[in-house]
Amino acid sequence: MTAEPAAAVRPRNRRQLIVDAAGRVFSERGYHAASMEEIAAGVGITAAALYRHFPNKYALFAECADVMVDGLLAALDEVPDGAPLADVLAAATRVTVAHRASGGLYRWESRYLDRADRQVLRGKFARVVERVADAVRREHPRPGEHLRAVAALGAIGSITMHHTSIAQRRLEDELQSCALRVAAADPEASTAHAVELPAQPVARTRRSEILAAAVPLFERDGFAAVTNGRIAEAVGLVPSALYRYFPGKADILAAACLQAAALLTQAVDHNLRGVTDPRDALAALTATYVAYSFEYNALTTVANAEIVGLPDNLRRPLVAAQRDHIAVWEQHLRAVRPDLDSRQARVLVHAGFGVVVESGRRLRWEDSPAHRAAVSALVLSALGA
Repeated sequence: MTAEPAAAVRPRNRRQLIVDAAGRVFSERGYHAASMEEIAAGVGITAAALYRHFPNKYALFAECADVMVDGLLAALDEVPDGAPLADVLAAATRVTVAHRASGGLYRWESRYLDRADRQVLRGKFARVVERVADAVRREHPRPGEHLRAVAALGAIGSITMHHTSIAQRRLEDELQSCALRVAAADPEASTAHAVELPAQPVARTRRSEILAAAVPLFERDGFAAVTNGRIAEAVGLVPSALYRYFPGKADILAAACLQAAALLTQAVDHNLRGVTDPRDALAALTATYVAYSFEYNALTTVANAEIVGLPDNLRRPLVAAQRDHIAVWEQHLRAVRPDLDSRQARVLVHAGFGVVVESGRRLRWEDSPAHRAAVSALVLSALGA
């Protein structure tokens, strides 16, 4: 007589396993592109079983959004008051690296939270920033400690936005050293490096008019919330007329992202032309990227926030353009710092991008020579240049 198979034992931490899997899917695919079925498959359960733990996708998303910041607060609470800045940043680094696969959702996807949930999340991050700023103020007592604190956290948090493979201990050491350099920088002592940017695209065709109208809508409300009807209305068309120019809304977004990549490439090529000294070249590259980020903020925000939700065929050329741009940074950084290997250099380049995003947000993207100079100084400090 054959014995019946034993009933499967439900893991006691199944809810946590679901949250971990969901965080990865939301980070990689975006909130709207992710499905409960895909998340359930990542845990090895059915969607019906998933709904026993969470009533809908939003409830699961809201819990995921708090995971990393709650971990940061808990880790920082364990660091004694008055502890060295290095200890504070080490705690933040450990938690962020541990949540590398899922932590990216807070940077862009958190805007899909309800207003009350979003305010709670912002309040928690404000406490994290305040704790880091206190340590920065003690060790480097000069104005701008909050800007340097958010820039340092941006450098650390950058690890959630890319997939460069590097040993965990080595990664933590690199990010902590990077954040310490950013916190010690004196951005107010810097002057702007003169660079030139291509002119804002002029909408001379119906296609370019559609792009010019869609980008501000995507930036303000998010790609998923913007309908073809709203885009068509903005350019004086009926919704069906959009299909003469773009197969679908995702194609409009992809075209906008490609436009952003082309403008950046054009700016970099122009400002590096004839520059032979490695340090001058890295400074020019940094100033170009910072100036571009301020000048084309709506376009770059849309590209950074929405690319994960695009279908593979539309995302592929955008990822290729990003990799080409990062390769330029890696080449120039290693010319200045031959001590770095390729992986270390890519980690630091992404850390520099993280500094731009978070310090730019702190400055509300208010464009001025002083702000550009300050952010450029923070980026160069992140790079160790």
